[in-house]
Amino acid sequence: MELLELLREVRQQQASDLHLVAGSVPRLRVDGRLKPMPQAAMLTSRNVSDLAESLLTKEHQRELAESGEWDGAYTLQEAGRFRFHLYTQRGSLAMAVRAVSESIPSIDELGLPSAARGLMQKSQGLVLVTGPTGSGKSTTLAAMLDQVNQERRAHIVSLEDPIEILHPHKKSLVSQLEVGSDVREFQAALKGILRQDPDVVFLGELRDRETIQAALTMAETGHLTVATLHTNSSIQSLTRLISVFPAHQQQEVRIQLSMVLEGILSQRLLPCVKGPGRALALEILILSPAIRNLIREDKLHQIYSMMQTGQSQYGMQTMNQSLAKLCRQEVIGSELALELTMFPEELTKLLERTRHV
Repeated sequence: MELLELLREVRQQQASDLHLVAGSVPRLRVDGRLKPMPQAAMLTSRNVSDLAESLLTKEHQRELAESGEWDGAYTLQEAGRFRFHLYTQRGSLAMAVRAVSESIPSIDELGLPSAARGLMQKSQGLVLVTGPTGSGKSTTLAAMLDQVNQERRAHIVSLEDPIEILHPHKKSLVSQLEVGSDVREFQAALKGILRQDPDVVFLGELRDRETIQAALTMAETGHLTVATLHTNSSIQSLTRLISVFPAHQQQEVRIQLSMVLEGILSQRLLPCVKGPGRALALEILILSPAIRNLIREDKLHQIYSMMQTGQSQYGMQTMNQSLAKLCRQEVIGSELALELTMFPEELTKLLERTRHV
């Protein structure tokens, strides 16, 4: 089977991912669950190598041979845009392919609350979208950046590895830099971004101390800075941002965060209990004056209670409140919600309260 045929099957099955590993049939991830591709043959190591060779340039093949892995994104005729990750396992090549949305959904189409729209109307500050792999962060970010693109006369600069969703120029000017092709290294490119006169900066994933420091500095110097983290909650995100710095710098970072952070969206995509598709569960932290003070004073454990009560005034909500709402609407099952929550006792009480309403 040729790569193009496999990718067409991804689109036809409405899968989010395709996995090609020697010794297995191709597998699709549909609504969050892996399943074998219908009527597909077992892959050999040679099959996967041939598929990779049809995808990569000579330069990319050298990069793969040197490092053992390769990341990239392509738009293929008749199949659309995909992100590819090639890696080595058991001495043979393997491939993980992510289907990229062919159109950019709006904030309303994704069901994001007005608080998300409000964050992107800020002229400066740091906005984070967090969640595990496959939680829809890229789609959420694309919708949020597209809002700026449609509403503001701004220069949006993104630094991505690789570029996933292509943004056309609308009301804004959009410059998308890809690590490896447009810029050699992520860290070196960070220094040049501020010379490009950006209004909005998208940094992809905050991977390490240097990237986090760059995001804080950009937000502090008057730019709206948007990035992602692989964390499961707002408080976990704050802890990660602070703990990567040595102890003697952490108070300074807390002060910096308390001034520049505007909000954190922490999300999960969950299989719907009725029919196909997945539902968005979303925790929202908006930086109120009281929460900024708690960050400065290193009282992160007190933030959760403020999120519980900050819904009406600031548009905040905890993950448990979002899960309970989805259960009440019969979009997801309570068993799944209780499996995922970090606070099962609180969620149980919320669900019981819902039943008595």
